[in-house]
Amino acid sequence: MAVQIDPTSYRNLDIKAHDDGVWVVTLNRPTKRNALDIDTIEELVTFFSAAPRAGVRAVVLAGAGDHFCAGLDLIEHHDEDRSPADFMHVCLRWHEAFNKMEYGGVPVIAALQGAVVGGGLELASSAHVRVMDQSAYFALPEGQRGLFTGGGATIRVTDLVGKARMIDMMLTGRVYQGQEAVDLGLAQYIVEGSSMDKAMELARKAAQNLPLSNFAICSAVSHMQNMSAMDAAYAEAVVAGVVNTQPDARARLAAFADKSGARVRPNAE
Repeated sequence: MAVQIDPTSYRNLDIKAHDDGVWVVTLNRPTKRNALDIDTIEELVTFFSAAPRAGVRAVVLAGAGDHFCAGLDLIEHHDEDRSPADFMHVCLRWHEAFNKMEYGGVPVIAALQGAVVGGGLELASSAHVRVMDQSAYFALPEGQRGLFTGGGATIRVTDLVGKARMIDMMLTGRVYQGQEAVDLGLAQYIVEGSSMDKAMELARKAAQNLPLSNFAICSAVSHMQNMSAMDAAYAEAVVAGVVNTQPDARARLAAFADKSGARVRPNAE
């Protein structure tokens, strides 16, 4: 059943819809370097729960100001003085938000600048594609702050950079930036200018795909990574059976067959 998203109902997220189905979701706490408090997490849960049923074709996730996201709002965390059980439930809401992003089936392209640190890196690693500009830097400083990751870094960041580098980042506060960050997998693109411009370009390209194909790409791959090889092969066959016979694909297949469709070329735009 289709749902409606009301951008005016969000306080910590600035949400804008474009006519091509691309929505821009901007963390809007620049004076806090877009640190994630519980209200922001709840708004992320709300938006990404609705997005697959609201006709959203792709999302660009960004941060207002000079930084993408500096992670957990440590001032809120200090002031709340939470019990272990309370903070466990906070972490579970973070997981809910980030799982809605990764498994929701709508392409999420993160436009990164400045700090992508701690929980901000956990948030960015939940996106399907990450674009960084020259100012972006990545770190997991939890060890120095007497903390431990609670928003999925042990899963997603480890998947990106490997266990040894993940542990090193947490133990030493090591910072990655520039081409080295791309080479390690923390981002797929690095640009000289605006990461937002490149992220919008990629989102618009993804939005032109059939929604069912994007749904499979942006949910099934992650699910299959959690399965045994035999189970993943079976699931892949089932998903391919559904997606590759969708009626909306027939025109695209016909264009390929009669050579009127675009061909894949090296370095093609």
